[in-house]
Amino acid sequence: MAEKRIRNLNPEEIECRVGAIMEQGITLLLYKNVRVDQTILDEVFGICGWQRRHNMIGNELYCILSIWDDEKKQWVQKEDVGTESDYEKAKGAASDSFKRACFNIGIGRELYSAPFIYIPINKVRMGEKNGRKSVKDSFSVKMIQTSADKVITALEIVNQRSEKVFSYQMSEAASIQVADSEGEKEQVQRISEREIQILYAELGRTGVTMQQILKRYGIASIQELDQVTYKRALNGLKRTKNAA
Repeated sequence: MAEKRIRNLNPEEIECRVGAIMEQGITLLLYKNVRVDQTILDEVFGICGWQRRHNMIGNELYCILSIWDDEKKQWVQKEDVGTESDYEKAKGAASDSFKRACFNIGIGRELYSAPFIYIPINKVRMGEKNGRKSVKDSFSVKMIQTSADKVITALEIVNQRSEKVFSYQMSEAASIQVADSEGEKEQVQRISEREIQILYAELGRTGVTMQQILKRYGIASIQELDQVTYKRALNGLKRTKNAA
């Protein structure tokens, strides 16, 4: 099969959903939906050039995505498992497995490289729903730039009032590769969303600000925080008393 390029997602094809609500701010996650996958499959392979089916393996629902190879006159398959959603569980698992299978052929793969998206609480309208904090605002991607190897290099997110609430530009430091003991290169390991939440919890407890942490360790943004610096900062915070 001749190599067919899967284009990157356009800003309007990316959904922003709230990941976590914390005292000092919220996090966002980036998603694509099934309609985007179907549109790109039609664009690249034609409406008759792909097909999907679902199989139960044990208690898990798998999607088998097949692409027609016109040279070999056969179907090339990719598959992945889905997870249930809170609403319409069977339908949710089917949609999720299909989206994951589409990730396997490259549709939306750049979303895996998304930076940690944190919005300070002063930029968010908060409310309450069923006795729990909720976010009143909605968010969308205004601008996204991606490298040839599907890594997000720039990102801008706005709210429904077109106010910019998040901006990211990959710095040189974030893309530096370091040599391991055998001379091979590996990407600097960034911290996870869960680790960011732990860090912000300690900041809230101690009263220390993120700006103080960034200044102390000589970095410009939270996206540049690697595992070594994170552990140093967290250990220092744990030795700090509660804010008065």
